[in-house]
Amino acid sequence: MEVPMSLSHSLETQSKLIARVTDITGRALPEWFQTIDNGPSFLRCEERANWLAQEHGLSHGYAAAIVREHERHRHSRRM
Repeated sequence: MEVPMSLSHSLETQSKLIARVTDITGRALPEWFQTIDNGPSFLRCEERANWLAQEHGLSHGYAAAIVREHERHRHSRRM
């Protein structure tokens, strides 16, 4: 059984991963956000990251960073 990476990595690591998402995955963040929005309705971020990694062939580090950034954007839109 594969153990998923925690979604709680440092802000520095998060920034570095997000800065490279487009280069590494070939898709920009808004495309990933749309993928998450159109995907299964998971209650937990870890579930979304696992799905993103498995369904789209991402490393758990990048999947977790994308999900974390998606949550941050969703939160900032509500405020």
